[in-house]
Amino acid sequence: MSVSVDTLFKRAFLWWKWSVKNVTRFKGGIPMNNIIKSIEQAQLNTERPHFQVGDTVKVHLRIIEGKRERIQIFEGLVMKRQGGGARETFTVRKISSGVGVEKTLPLHSPKVEKIEIVRLGKVRRAKINYIRDRVGKAAKVKPRRAK
Repeated sequence: MSVSVDTLFKRAFLWWKWSVKNVTRFKGGIPMNNIIKSIEQAQLNTERPHFQVGDTVKVHLRIIEGKRERIQIFEGLVMKRQGGGARETFTVRKISSGVGVEKTLPLHSPKVEKIEIVRLGKVRRAKINYIRDRVGKAAKVKPRRAK
């Protein structure tokens, strides 16, 4: 009995499709993505202020050095926000001793103690990576009025 390559490929694909569909199910028929969503929902920190790209923020970071724990403040411009849910991150950039320093931080991390908004900025992009190339007044962001 000879079977064509196309038939073998179709059978393999159908088996793969069936196995993926059934692996994502939990015992009892609860879809796995609902379980993951409920776990992520419990980890969200709802006390974070609403800030956008272009805003200047102070991020209070919890730093652990040996047995001691302290709070370090990182103040800078929000360059981008990406992701969603518990995996959402944001990037803050500041100039320290003439050198640009960027930190990408998880928004809902317990290491981020709190976020303070210092200044609101008006930008027309979701990611303002062009700020890296600007120097002096050209690197400024226009102020935005609070609503």
